Amino acid sequence: MPETTLKVELISMTPDGENLSALAARLCYSAADLTTLKERVSAQDQSALLGAIMDSGHHSVFEHVSFTFAIEGVSRVLLAQLTRHRIASFSVQSQRYVSLSKGFGYVIPPRIKALGEDAVKEFERQMAQMQTWYESWQQQLGAGESSNEDARFVLPGACETRLIMTMNARELMHFFRLRCCERAQWEIRAMATQMLVLCKQRTPLLFRNAGPGCVAGKCPEGTKTCGRAAEIRAAFRQL
Repeated sequence: MPETTLKVELISMTPDGENLSALAARLCYSAADLTTLKERVSAQDQSALLGAIMDSGHHSVFEHVSFTFAIEGVSRVLLAQLTRHRIASFSVQSQRYVSLSKGFGYVIPPRIKALGEDAVKEFERQMAQMQTWYESWQQQLGAGESSNEDARFVLPGACETRLIMTMNARELMHFFRLRCCERAQWEIRAMATQMLVLCKQRTPLLFRNAGPGCVAGKCPEGTKTCGRAAEIRAAFRQL
């Protein structure tokens, strides 16, 4: 039962997403036909237009651009948080159809690691004990998915899962605003930051101001602010 490592991969996205967003925006305000608009968008730099759209809040045009990520090495604790984001599609490895009788991977929280080697070993012993309980229930309940679905009740929140997730660009901007923030839980913050790096590499114009709320303006957390807005803003603008 090894400790797992977060891995995020951008496996698919809408082709030419920046120009697609620009085309959608121009369509809203132009009497020209689509052929003419497509030619204009292809022939011109759209960075100024996309910046203006960003500033105006006309973000619906970014919904035409979708990103699909393959994610592994994350916990079921993270999954519970992630699926609260409703404008997304998720395909998650099943604990009913996939037996973990050969061992499950798990995530060790950094604060437990910071306690030292003895704490990590204690955590690992607890994971091993849960594996024993899981296998015991599998044996008592019999083979197949029906035993897996009940034996899994003793598995921990630390248990690794894998998933494929699709979000459109507008929802990703909202996701990054919440989950890249210092007040977000550490694991989903790490995942969101990796996702943002991948998005900025492929479509920098769409995500130039993406990140926690303080990147695009004043910290939205009020009295719960971390007090490091300037530092965090600078770090995310350099991603």
